[in-house]
Amino acid sequence: MENCSIVTKPALNVVGISYSGPYSSFPDDAIRLQTEILARKHELNEAVKSTVLYCPYHGNEAFATYWACFEVQHLEELPPGMVQLTIPAHRYAMVACSNKRIGEGYEQLKTWMGEQRLQKHDSAVSLELFYIDEQHWEEEPVELLIPLQD
Repeated sequence: MENCSIVTKPALNVVGISYSGPYSSFPDDAIRLQTEILARKHELNEAVKSTVLYCPYHGNEAFATYWACFEVQHLEELPPGMVQLTIPAHRYAMVACSNKRIGEGYEQLKTWMGEQRLQKHDSAVSLELFYIDEQHWEEEPVELLIPLQD
C-alpha cells in the first residue's frame, strides 16, 4: 500500500462550523457542512492560510461530530456561528485518495495500520484534508489522517 505513510502534523489553529449527529446521515451532512463553510470563507478574509479544507472529526458507535474548517492565525473576533479551536500536534497514519473514493481510502488505511501494528489514539481527532481547487469541484485530492498512539 504505497500511498499509506506515517506523518507528523504540528498543532493547527482552525476556525469553522460543526455538526453532531447519527452516522446514518453521513456523508450528506458532511457535504452540506463543507458547502456551507466554502460559501462563508470570505467572512474570514485574509486570515485563511491556504485553500485546504480541514475536517476534524471524532465519533463512537452511535454518532459523530464533524467539523469543516480553515487554518487561520488566531482570531480575536469570529464570524457568527463559527468556532475557533486548536488541534494538538500528532503523528498520523495517512492515505491519499480522492473525494470520490474516501470509503476505499479508509479501508486501505485500516488494513495498512493492521499490517504495521499501529494503534489509533482513541481520544485524538482524526482529520480529512480536502485540497480544494475552486475551479474544479468534481474530484479533489484528499488526505485521510488517523492519529496514532505514541
